[in-house]
Amino acid sequence: MTAVFGNEDQAWFERQRRAYFPPERNVLAAHCTMFHHLAPELGAELKRRLNAATRGQAAPVARIGGLMSLGRGVAYRIESPDLEAIRADLADAFGSMLIPQDRGGWRPHVTVQNKVEPAEAKALMATLSAEFCQRPVKIAGLASWWYRGGPWEAFSRHMFA
Repeated sequence: MTAVFGNEDQAWFERQRRAYFPPERNVLAAHCTMFHHLAPELGAELKRRLNAATRGQAAPVARIGGLMSLGRGVAYRIESPDLEAIRADLADAFGSMLIPQDRGGWRPHVTVQNKVEPAEAKALMATLSAEFCQRPVKIAGLASWWYRGGPWEAFSRHMFA
């Protein structure tokens, strides 16, 4: 499950990924993962809950709050108490079925570089840090996906008012 960015912000993140992500590994669109794996049998309930969280609701206030070192990559940190509350509600509802990766703390981010040598990641972190300014980012909706061993396949999309 991911957050859906507004068109302008999505395009900006995509440009960042094209500039810095190893091309052979850049097979997904820029995204902010909210859950890595939800059991397929939760599909109908997930759609119901995502509809309730988005339909007629104002978009969560969010911003790009900083940069994150991933050791072998760099990401932009997303800050949004509203989005964190939505995720927390879903985590409570699906808690017993979450994988360990989704039970731990959530660090919302968009990865723009990954799987590179640590020195390359450190250099990009320095470059991006020198020019970084916090800025708002539009969270337009929430999406869920099927992963079947290849590119993601859309399962559902839920847009805020």
